[in-house]
Amino acid sequence: MTDVSITEFYSETEVLAAVPRLTPVRLSGFVAARIVRPLTKDNRAAFRRIDLARIELLCDLTEEFDLDDDGLGLVLSLVDQLHEARRDVRAICSALAEEPPEVRSRIGGKLTEGL
Repeated sequence: MTDVSITEFYSETEVLAAVPRLTPVRLSGFVAARIVRPLTKDNRAAFRRIDLARIELLCDLTEEFDLDDDGLGLVLSLVDQLHEARRDVRAICSALAEEPPEVRSRIGGKLTEGL
């Protein structure tokens, strides 16, 4: 059995090439502010695909809304919380799907009472 890693890592140079509007100074600022947290691989920063998506969003927020590092940190924290909540809801829905119909119906009724 071969060990296949599905995680791709990107160097700083590759990140800068993948996000053309990103400058080395801006990237360093995001990392220094801990808004983007690359891993360390072979004593170098190793960015993941999720980091690229975060950097794209950070560039959008910086350019369109002129947010500073504190504002960016706050927005990304809220985005992270939203993703966690969505993951939790999916887990609850998956668990409920395995329950008998009468349990699902009773829980569904309780949920609609709160609306």
